[in-house]
Amino acid sequence: MKVEIFDPAMCCSTGVCGPSVDPELTRVASAVYSLEKKGLEIKRYNLTNEPGVFAENSEITRILIEKGPDALPVTLLNSQIKKVGEYPTTEELSEWFGVNPEELKEKPKVKLSIDLKQL
Repeated sequence: MKVEIFDPAMCCSTGVCGPSVDPELTRVASAVYSLEKKGLEIKRYNLTNEPGVFAENSEITRILIEKGPDALPVTLLNSQIKKVGEYPTTEELSEWFGVNPEELKEKPKVKLSIDLKQL
């Protein structure tokens, strides 16, 4: 099982940054994080940072030519188009990978260390 999500142009790899965060992007980032942590094959590509990946995929290129960048996000399941213009739901991801939907809600934890001696 392999899922690839082709994101629109965003400021960072997840889109979960800046002053106002879209809850949909947070949900997708949490699901992807949880699936990756389980060792499952899921990848997200950002048009801003990885345009070559978009150009190398004939299905994605075709969608972009036909519909333009507003067609993004696009989700491929085993190299076949599964969703265009919206992210997969938590339920869809859990069904595709055979996991409980509750397992896909873990948020990535960022560890921050501050050396106060340097301040």
